Amino acid sequence: MSTTVERIHCLIIGSGPAGYTAAIYAARAGLKPIMYTGLLQGGQLVNTTDVENYPGYPTGILGPEMMEDFKKQAERFGTDIRFGMATKVDFSTSPKKVWIDDEKLVEADAVILATGAEAKWLGIPSEKRLNGSGVSACAVCDGFFYKGTEVAIVGAGDTACEEAIYLSKLCTKVHMIVRRDEMRASKIMQERVLNTKNIQVYWNSETDEVLGENVVEAVRIFNNKTKEKIDVPVTGFFVAIGHQPNSVVFKDFITTDTEGYVITQADSTKTNVEGVFACGDLQDKTYRQAVTAAGTGCMAALESERWLSEKGIH
Repeated sequence: MSTTVERIHCLIIGSGPAGYTAAIYAARAGLKPIMYTGLLQGGQLVNTTDVENYPGYPTGILGPEMMEDFKKQAERFGTDIRFGMATKVDFSTSPKKVWIDDEKLVEADAVILATGAEAKWLGIPSEKRLNGSGVSACAVCDGFFYKGTEVAIVGAGDTACEEAIYLSKLCTKVHMIVRRDEMRASKIMQERVLNTKNIQVYWNSETDEVLGENVVEAVRIFNNKTKEKIDVPVTGFFVAIGHQPNSVVFKDFITTDTEGYVITQADSTKTNVEGVFACGDLQDKTYRQAVTAAGTGCMAALESERWLSEKGIH
């Protein structure tokens, strides 16, 4: 079967806040961007219920509705939004080559990578079933909804410690589940957790099940040493065992860190490949917020426009 080839000016891969914002700016700059959304149109926010911390929505908004607003705005300025997934790339040539769904070849002068990152999950059925109904992978995003209640968090790294401390300021008690008899977090973060009175650490423990029919009502904790199980009543269950950036398809050409996050130049979205820019959670393992992703999406589009202009590509 022959591969169809399309030659374009600006290609955006990914459709979360970063991708859509890049599309808005690129389209307004006359770059005529084409976006391929990936399998999850709208990114992680389509799996989110209430979003209350994004400016401009004073009463909050559902994640899928917010992403639909972003999409409409990008389309309003002329972005061609298509469903499809980048399955192979060749960034060694100019223009850059990107294969969509192993069928179509897109040749683009500039490419903006906005494929995001996915939270790592425990893999238990109840965790998936109650995702968005008390189960979350972002304490900063969703912690406010559990103010004045008891919650549980699983994880033992710096991020888990940071989120446990954050939750401790909002919740009456935080039950922290740690798999081994020690944490892998930095010493200072461990000390902060252990010195916070309303954080209770369960050592040598794992999550056996998240309990609740329609919303989280409790968590069943299994102790690896004693083999005992206890049910702890909670209203929220937070998973903080890390994120996996969606960078595998680019790894042969784009420089990443040991975790797979794309490395960009300081104060920039430029990658190690000229004409390829990365934005959003794909290159941000620190903040991972919709508003910061949108900010870097803006940067990527502005830098793409500037680069194309400098190269005399019109």
